[in-house]
Amino acid sequence: MGKLTKNQKLAFSKIEAGKSYSLTDASQLVKDITSSKFDASVDVDVRLGVDPRKANQMVRGVVSLPHGTGKQVRVLVLCAPDAEAAAKEAGADYVGLDEYIEKIKGGWTDIDVIITQPAIMGKIGALGRVLGPRGLMPNPKSGTVTVDVAKAVTEVKSGKIDFKVDKTGIIHASIGKVSFSADQIKDNAKEFINTLIKLKPSSAKGTYVKSVFLSSTMSPGIKIDPKSVDEN
Repeated sequence: MGKLTKNQKLAFSKIEAGKSYSLTDASQLVKDITSSKFDASVDVDVRLGVDPRKANQMVRGVVSLPHGTGKQVRVLVLCAPDAEAAAKEAGADYVGLDEYIEKIKGGWTDIDVIITQPAIMGKIGALGRVLGPRGLMPNPKSGTVTVDVAKAVTEVKSGKIDFKVDKTGIIHASIGKVSFSADQIKDNAKEFINTLIKLKPSSAKGTYVKSVFLSSTMSPGIKIDPKSVDEN
């Protein structure tokens, strides 16, 4: 690790080494230790007691955060002409089909989420090489391949995020901004962690939630006591 800046030293000094904080205290502390000039993201990292190499221990899903993510989410809807008006009305940033497929083939990916219809997926398969590595491929499990594209747009715009355990057993998610109140950060983190608990695979043995850390873009991680998540 390189030399710490004055602000980073100050941030580290406010966190007690080895201490597990309650979610309530950590939600306030992450605001106190973040001194960046921009509105940093607040992230949660949860280490799960699963083996992601086993298909029956893959944890993935979606959660609607009560206070949204604080991010502007750019949504592209690839749909049949009869669904275009509803998608635009729901707030999609880009709506169309063939013209956008051609743009993506040319390397355009200035979007955060792509929503499409089951009947259109055949056309999108060819875009896997561009979309796959960027995590943009629509997927029925995350609700981005659906007959009701307008509803999916509304959900994504209001703070629905999808998540997936990585190969080391960690799930990472951005759950807000440091400009949120401590209560908003806590509510979003609680909703996210409780969703993970509901998705515990029946084949997972031992401790399921091994560790939880809360951090902002530029801050050190704050260790959270998993038992404190349901405290008010």
